[in-house]
Amino acid sequence: MNIRVQANPCFKDVDRSTKRYIVMKGSAGSGKSVDTAQNYILRLMRDKGRNLVCIRKSDITNRDSTFAELTGAIYRMFGDKAERYWQINMSPLQLTCKANGNKIIFRGMNDDKQREKLKSITFQKGKLTDVWCEEATELTQADLEIIDDRLRGTLPDGQFYQIRLTFNPVNKNHWIKKAFFDIPDDNVLTHHSTYLMNRFIDDAYKARMERRKAVDPEGYQIYGLGEWGEIGGLILHNWEVKEVSQNLNDYDDIAVGQDFGFNHANALLLLGTKDDNIHILSEIYVFEKDTAEIIQLASNIPRNKQMWCDSAEPDRIKMWQKAGFRARGVDKGGSAGSVKAQIDWLKQRKIYVHPHCVNTIKELQQWKWKKDDRSGEYLDEPVPFQDDAMAALRYGVEGWRKVKKWLT
Repeated sequence: MNIRVQANPCFKDVDRSTKRYIVMKGSAGSGKSVDTAQNYILRLMRDKGRNLVCIRKSDITNRDSTFAELTGAIYRMFGDKAERYWQINMSPLQLTCKANGNKIIFRGMNDDKQREKLKSITFQKGKLTDVWCEEATELTQADLEIIDDRLRGTLPDGQFYQIRLTFNPVNKNHWIKKAFFDIPDDNVLTHHSTYLMNRFIDDAYKARMERRKAVDPEGYQIYGLGEWGEIGGLILHNWEVKEVSQNLNDYDDIAVGQDFGFNHANALLLLGTKDDNIHILSEIYVFEKDTAEIIQLASNIPRNKQMWCDSAEPDRIKMWQKAGFRARGVDKGGSAGSVKAQIDWLKQRKIYVHPHCVNTIKELQQWKWKKDDRSGEYLDEPVPFQDDAMAALRYGVEGWRKVKKWLT
């Protein structure tokens, strides 16, 4: 069996540890989630009787995070022979090691029903021995206690129970810091990593992080250096991740928003309105692709719906028009066309985001107002970094924003 393993040396102690709690804080791009996924695939293939449950606060977000990381690890390691060694089920999400029957399942902790479902987990072979809590700062301490209670009973010699928490350390007052970092415990291994330690990170990503360091020092401390902090001044709080319908007929109207980019992301969002709320159905979020390439990627975007674009790029708009799309630029003139006016309008509605829109979700989680260096007060101007999907969202609602009634 030929296995291709890409390893960052900074995770060696983590991957070899048998302590009960592995608590990994780190910056975006540090490689902690990739390493975790790869380590679990190797562990479950090696040790018979081990089973893993992957936890996110919202169950539906597992598909595009833990499940995607684990299946990605399988295909990187085994290439076109991946399904010789692992059975990959999409519904329900489940991975099974064909050599020994060890399983990986996926659960949420969003409500009492999901928590009860976690309490009743059993496996045909072996026990629940491993838990991966991705984006662990989403969880409450009570959530972790429920998870911890599931890891009990005698194990064969050489086996051990283990919970691994991976996250970006947003809030210095978070319970994870108090429970695991502030109090020494022999059962706990804490770990810190940054994108600078990831030998597989590309130069373009490093350049984007350097730009963030310049324009958003507060955010860079968290997402660049993986330090404890607190993101103040978040712009939108009125959104949630939800399995929104992909049937365009379920909405009162459909529109598309696009922010052009090359070195920074080119973001395109498919949007729907229903009962005066906004639904983000899908995203295209790519770097270093020209317009012709992006048009090819947009085969599922309806051509008969209005596409609102950045008016500063008329040549690109014409290319989309020639391809059959109803593309037009957004009028940015006057106070009614200001970014602040667009944001004020969005704040008055509920925004639902499909879990597949992972880049849009990331931007929503960290889109914030600028802070005045002298006064410490937040200004009515967003930080101009990693806001491409947010620009596409602002543009996409333009047709609905400028009329009293959406349907005409």
